[in-house]
Amino acid sequence: MAAANGEEEGTSPLLSKEEERRYHPGCPGCDHDRRKELRTGLPYKEFSYVWMICLTTALPISSLFPFLYFMIRDLHVAKRTEDIGFYAGFVGASFMFGRCLTSTLWGIAADRIGRKPVVMFGILSVVIFNTLFGLSVTYWMAIAARFLLGALNGLLGPMKAYAIEVCRPEHEPLALSLVSTAWGIGLIIGPALGGYLALPAEKYPNIFSPDSLFGRFPYFLPCLCTSVFAAIVLISCIWMPETLHKHKVSDDGNQSVEALEAHLIDPKEEVGQSNISNTKKSLFKNWPLMSSIIVYCIFSFHDMAYTEVFSLWAESERKYGGLSLSSEDVGQTLAITGASLLVYQLFMYPSIIQVLGPIKSSQIAAVLCIPILFAYPYMTYLSGPGLSIVLNIASVIKNNLGVTIITGTFILQNNAVPQNQRGAANGLAMTGMSFFKAVAPAGAGIVFSWAQKRQHAFFFPGDQMVFFLLNIIELLGLVLTFRPFLAVPEQYERN
Repeated sequence: MAAANGEEEGTSPLLSKEEERRYHPGCPGCDHDRRKELRTGLPYKEFSYVWMICLTTALPISSLFPFLYFMIRDLHVAKRTEDIGFYAGFVGASFMFGRCLTSTLWGIAADRIGRKPVVMFGILSVVIFNTLFGLSVTYWMAIAARFLLGALNGLLGPMKAYAIEVCRPEHEPLALSLVSTAWGIGLIIGPALGGYLALPAEKYPNIFSPDSLFGRFPYFLPCLCTSVFAAIVLISCIWMPETLHKHKVSDDGNQSVEALEAHLIDPKEEVGQSNISNTKKSLFKNWPLMSSIIVYCIFSFHDMAYTEVFSLWAESERKYGGLSLSSEDVGQTLAITGASLLVYQLFMYPSIIQVLGPIKSSQIAAVLCIPILFAYPYMTYLSGPGLSIVLNIASVIKNNLGVTIITGTFILQNNAVPQNQRGAANGLAMTGMSFFKAVAPAGAGIVFSWAQKRQHAFFFPGDQMVFFLLNIIELLGLVLTFRPFLAVPEQYERN
């Protein structure tokens, strides 16, 4: 608002009649909007909530990968070593399948009752079901705990909407990059917890007895640590500011949540030309939103499949085309990757997005990913420090490029809808993404097991086939970032 420009925080600007008419006393969304108008700097408090809450949902996912291979082995569901990847894929898929079924509902709930209660319930589910996963004694118990963790975890969609709402427009790219940055932090802390704290009775026999709780449940300690962190974040959310407008609004530009839900499911609704000003149109007919969601889903499928394959490939034996690394080695590589991702997101990405925009930066990143993936199978010819250096460099570059693409789609999605549709829009994006991420680990595990059985095939033998298929998916996503498929909000037309 023009009246707020130049004002110091804590002063009372002169509001126009239009602003006074829009302000509703007692509405948390209106209160927060007025504070936002007065503040020209970064909202550090609100950004810290974005960071902590997104980290809370990232940790249970990222901490799983370093020990999943060994967990499946110890549960004795795979009769052959080559089949471990097959069963591991379904454990990873169960979380995303659960999230796929409920993400849109959580998004609508966030638009109806507020961001804060949905987020707090999601954090509580992390505390409970992540702990139960660490206590799993059977394969099906592990799958059930992961499924319920995903189904009741409605954090990420509302938090992407919240990140946009707590800051001024010029800070939106940084706000959404915090979501990806939290994942980067998760890649530092999560794999370290999973790699170093799993099997504590074997690794640290002087501290943990084989007869203790952590000896009987060898994967409980890393899960317990992430659950304790989630509990601390849950308590801190008591003071988290709400951004949703909780009042009936007039017909001059906004609508009630009840109308939003009706328009979300009404396939016969008339759609106007503007994708921002017309808040009454169906989300399904908002092509800038839907096209960016589809691109987001394709690249999310690729990233999840890559993450699943990377750990399985790195830990599998060299005779099957792997690197024969330990869980500690894989955790260290992912931690280095996460540290670089944090630096990249905070200090480099905002400048890149300002120069190139979200579309061109995503396209360039996708092109660069392809040769890097082709190089992975040939790392089996390396060993010792040389292997570690090359693997870390390739992993760092690949993940930084991947997060560039994903954050670009975040920006497009959240600028394609008004505030009172952001929760539902992000929930819809999470539903699609979760479905693709549910299919990805299972599909990657099946393909990985199949590839290990064709070590001497003529066409892309062994793991070369796995990385070739990953590149096909990357290429498909790249093609979809161009016109006429991808439509963008008006402010990004020049890109």
